[in-house]
Amino acid sequence: MKTGIALDIREVRKTFILSHSGAASLKTALLWWKKANREKLEVLNGLTIRVKHGECVALVGRNGAGKSTLLSLISKIYKPTSGEIVVDGRIAPLLELGAGFHPDLTGLENILYNGMILGLSRKEVLERTPQIVAFAELETHIDTPVRTYSSGMQARLGFAIAAHVDADILIVDEVLAVGDYSFEKKCYDYIDEFRRKGGTILFVSHNPDSVRRVADRVIWLAKGQVKMDGSVETVLEAYLAAGEER
Repeated sequence: MKTGIALDIREVRKTFILSHSGAASLKTALLWWKKANREKLEVLNGLTIRVKHGECVALVGRNGAGKSTLLSLISKIYKPTSGEIVVDGRIAPLLELGAGFHPDLTGLENILYNGMILGLSRKEVLERTPQIVAFAELETHIDTPVRTYSSGMQARLGFAIAAHVDADILIVDEVLAVGDYSFEKKCYDYIDEFRRKGGTILFVSHNPDSVRRVADRVIWLAKGQVKMDGSVETVLEAYLAAGEER
């Protein structure tokens, strides 16, 4: 079991550039790029957070507070505008499950492709494929193209792949409820077992019951900064009370 700091987020800022050129095509946008009315949107504003190995931390906050952007930065989907993110261990990002699937490839082919993206060797993916297929409960569909899958089937396959990469840290964005009730229970059972083994979890949820079910610490983000950081009930009570006032 690892000790110390799993995620060290130091003075991180993330700024996006929004263009208001009104261009109707890519060609027009490129021609008028210098004249476009561009706006800077600062999503994270000097954010500093530390998460220890073995902690399960929930991020709460209104839409636009920077929660999903932070998870994307940790997962290296984006790069921070400034600041530093230090990660100790292998990450399994459970973000938009199935978003990286190729629709014309079969479920089996997507398992191989995505497993290698998440850091496994070809041999490791092939060895774990039977367990992944069984976990996703897709035995009868695994040889068909993913474009024939429902959104729920794609989410189940995405969760199953990420659950079998031997990660030290799970990064989870509103995907704890995937599929039907029995599969949702399987996901929670996996989370519980991951925690018992000393794994670290950072997740976003708008569901207070999910936060109480999984987290042992809550961070409330507002306008790209930490508004409150503490125990589950203390932070949730303040956050929910503020929501009722609005």
